Amino acid sequence: MSVFSRLLAIVLITLLAVAPVQAAENDDAGNPLATLPLRPIGPAITSGRISDFAFYPGGDHEFLAGISSGNLFRTTNGGITWEAIFENEGSYAIGVVELDPNDTKTIWVGTGENNSQRSVAAGDGVYKSTDGGKSWTNMGLKDSGHISQIWINPENSDEVLVASQGPLWSDGGDRGLYRTMDGGDTWERILNIDEHTGINEFVVDPRNPDVIVASSYQRRRHVWVLINGGPGSGIHKSTDRGKTWTEITAGLPSDHMGRVGLAGAPSDPDMIYAIIEANEDEKGVYRSTDFGSNWEKRSSHMTTSPQYYNEIVVDPQNPERLYSLDTFTMKSEDGGATFAPLSNKWRHVDDHALWIDPDNTEHLYIGGDGGIYETWDRGSTWRHVRNLSITQFYRIQPDYVEPFYNVCGGTQDNNSLCAPSRTTTVHGITNSDWNLVLGGDGYEPQFDPTDPNIVYAQYQYGGLARYDRRTQERVYIAPHPESGENNYKWNWNTPLLVSPHDPKRLYYAAEYLFRSDDRGDSWRKVSPDLTRQIDRNKLDVMGRVWGIDTIAKNDSTSIYGSAIMISESELEEGLIYVGTDDGVLNVTEDGGQTWRRTTKFPGVPDMTYIDDVQASQHDVDVVYAVMENHKRGDQKPYVLKSENRGRTWKSISGDLPERGFAHSIAEDHVDPNLLFLGTEYGVFMTQDGGASWSQMKNNFPTISVRDIEIQERENDLVVGTFGRGIYILDDYTPLRTAAADLDDLHLFAPRDPWIYIEGDLWGGQEKGSIGHEFFTAPNPEFGAVLTYYLKDGLKSRKEVRREKEIAIEKEGGDTPYPSWDELRVEDREPDPALFLMIRDAEGRLIRQVAATSDKGLHRTAWDLRLPPPDPVSIAPAEERPYWMSDPAGPLVVPGRYTARLAVRRDGVLTETGAAQAFTVKALDSSPEIAADRKALQDFQVKVAELQRAVAGSGNALAELQNRLAHVRAAMVVTPRATDADRDVLRQLEERLADIGVAINGDSTIGGRNEPVPMPISSRVSSLYTTLVYSQSPAGGNFRDSYAVAAQEFTLALQGLRKLAADVSALEEALELKGAPWTPGRIPDWSAK
Repeated sequence: MSVFSRLLAIVLITLLAVAPVQAAENDDAGNPLATLPLRPIGPAITSGRISDFAFYPGGDHEFLAGISSGNLFRTTNGGITWEAIFENEGSYAIGVVELDPNDTKTIWVGTGENNSQRSVAAGDGVYKSTDGGKSWTNMGLKDSGHISQIWINPENSDEVLVASQGPLWSDGGDRGLYRTMDGGDTWERILNIDEHTGINEFVVDPRNPDVIVASSYQRRRHVWVLINGGPGSGIHKSTDRGKTWTEITAGLPSDHMGRVGLAGAPSDPDMIYAIIEANEDEKGVYRSTDFGSNWEKRSSHMTTSPQYYNEIVVDPQNPERLYSLDTFTMKSEDGGATFAPLSNKWRHVDDHALWIDPDNTEHLYIGGDGGIYETWDRGSTWRHVRNLSITQFYRIQPDYVEPFYNVCGGTQDNNSLCAPSRTTTVHGITNSDWNLVLGGDGYEPQFDPTDPNIVYAQYQYGGLARYDRRTQERVYIAPHPESGENNYKWNWNTPLLVSPHDPKRLYYAAEYLFRSDDRGDSWRKVSPDLTRQIDRNKLDVMGRVWGIDTIAKNDSTSIYGSAIMISESELEEGLIYVGTDDGVLNVTEDGGQTWRRTTKFPGVPDMTYIDDVQASQHDVDVVYAVMENHKRGDQKPYVLKSENRGRTWKSISGDLPERGFAHSIAEDHVDPNLLFLGTEYGVFMTQDGGASWSQMKNNFPTISVRDIEIQERENDLVVGTFGRGIYILDDYTPLRTAAADLDDLHLFAPRDPWIYIEGDLWGGQEKGSIGHEFFTAPNPEFGAVLTYYLKDGLKSRKEVRREKEIAIEKEGGDTPYPSWDELRVEDREPDPALFLMIRDAEGRLIRQVAATSDKGLHRTAWDLRLPPPDPVSIAPAEERPYWMSDPAGPLVVPGRYTARLAVRRDGVLTETGAAQAFTVKALDSSPEIAADRKALQDFQVKVAELQRAVAGSGNALAELQNRLAHVRAAMVVTPRATDADRDVLRQLEERLADIGVAINGDSTIGGRNEPVPMPISSRVSSLYTTLVYSQSPAGGNFRDSYAVAAQEFTLALQGLRKLAADVSALEEALELKGAPWTPGRIPDWSAK
């Protein structure tokens, strides 16, 4: 038998214990394929916006971080690791989080970011957990929109106050100050101003909870406007626990106020500070020294954008020291009379949350748009937490670089960033794999399809740059107005497109569509004004038209009437669609010479924002549009399709949830009925063109999906979330199979895998020796990833019987004992098992991969290797050092392979279903890789066979040593044992030791740190472990050393076999003399 044949033979007894990538329990009975898992790739280098902190008592190491747009996280070790604890609730935006002071397992969360910024996300009320975040209950106020503060009575945990700003985009709702006296079962609104005004913040007198001071907040935002104040804003006081209220005017602004932030001084309970947005003369920081009855203005200090900030935090030990959170946070040491900047060196801007250590007020945690920072010197130096992937992406785009494509995305206030979709290292994707291509708030990046080193990236309000990844230089190429022309109405998120018909042609749009044929070096208009040209200042807001002195009128708001999305048909050059923020869908079929527009869509409110437009790749007449009207309080998804180039439209929203407006749509490039949809609360797929939709939740939290793109070569869905970074649905091709067409056991065709050696930069496992804090995002499983489906799963006889009995028991029937023979068959039945049988191009079985046999959709990877030569162990796996890896066999050679499912029942292995073929592709990334891979593999297999024999011989030596040790003990209690027997034993022990020296080394000398000849096991192990992780040709040193090992081991193996026979002979002799049983023999006995 050849060496290769012997190695193939052992595949039948050697199983690969591959940890399967298993789909989540299918919660969508209509489509089990919707459980394909998504994979996060980061980033954590810039993190994302923080709303609030809640620190556990007794230290600074354990706290909760409420993410403005990314759920809730907990650390128990000062940020070394984080646990997501609010992943699958009805909202992802967090306004406030509070711990019950009497029971820290009770956590209250107010959902909805409590700012009025353009991209703020709403919530669905107040949540409560009584088990430390393991489970949650929505306690009500579901139409509150944005919760800004929660207070729990330290004397009675059932009494809770909640400040609700109310819906930002509409009137009414659960708006005001609410109280529960029964832990959230019921609520009473104790302060209600009007349908446009909510409560921003409040202060409860720590000495007397009957006394409350609260700030009311009138504001409204729509696509076209911000109004951040009005007659409803003010400060109110109650002295009877909220039964009655007095609006406070003494010392406060006389004109309309905007957002009012309140903060009490913990060390002086009579002192309250307020930061009040108002007109230029009256705005500023105010202070009360009689708990809110009278106020004095301390200064005119104001934050840069109160709708986004206006929060004051008072030092817990010093009532004169306060912090004003802002773009650049300011600090006052004299009660708000003067302010100076808190150091921002090497720290991101835009701060929203601050915790001051009550035991050491130089120790601060600050949270903002760039994540979490910690200082121990009151801001002189900062540590950034870089392991929270909570970045908000507006748009994302994959390129087509081989072997692994890159993904770039534009973020909210965290630059335009790029990273590989996977790496060739065991670490996966780390922060160092991400790089910044352009600063500011990014939007829609695009790649030059002929040169992936050229990236077009944006910053807010129409900034556009052409970035060269080789030189890291940026050329700014945004169109400029003509002489005397107004600045263009660039949206905060300006649309950009590289034409699919000419890589040098760009389209860019404000109120006009611009075209460049030279990569942005020059531009020309190819459209008239494509918007409704509405004067936004004449539109009703909160029931009337507001004047020019309205507080913050139109601040931080894009000028109304601009383009949002551009799409050009890949099937017909010049067929272009442009959607606008005021609900106009424009179409040109001749590259912009003529245009037509649609402003009315069936079932869609007038002037609805057009978030996405996508021309079909299959039918030149088909186009999709996604519209969203949430900025007028309408949460419904509007997903439409036209089959006549946008002349008429029909809804394909199907059975999408009513709450969950849509952002982005993608059409599969193979199956026109397979569509993907990004919505405010997740990602959905349909296999029937939109008649029915299934949400994809596996390894994916409740989160806003702002953009989805398909990487067609890899059949990957790339998902840009607004608060949890970028995810990838690897190889979604199974979704092209209808659920009705699935076999009971169904294996899908895998993607062709690349073969290479996974490298390492910091040690041989995921985080190497860098520590737990080191951020890593997973690569896809290495090798051939095999996706399969089991309708019912494999069940043992006992499991089948119990299912039937449980059904009978539910009906009250009897479940008598099975027969003893039936139970005996059950007891002796080995568990049924599922395997994937891997064969080479000649049909030879080369690997048998263990697979999960539970019901549902699963993924398992074959590592593109032959079986490892290591001795089989059935002991549980033990934790190993980071530099050690799993046993590995030689790599296969590139070429054609097949996989087929096989079921083992009662010890019989039966293959089932069709075999799926795939090609293993060589990643020839270096000239060091062997040109003749087959010759290298032949030598690796030969060394593997030697390693198998040597490792097995080492274990056999240990077994013989154990047997002889038992024989020596048995002789002591065997009266008939003779001196001759004992002499034989001594000789066997000497021979065993000599063979051990040859195989394992001379411990007598080596154990005393002196040089000894290289033992066989060390030589062979060194050869094998070097060769098995190398693709370089095996040089003469390897081959010469192999020859030495082969020669030495031949003699040692002969001696070992003779020794084993002689040990058995001694054991048999002792058996005849009545020796007690020892390992390795069966007692001899017969009836007398």
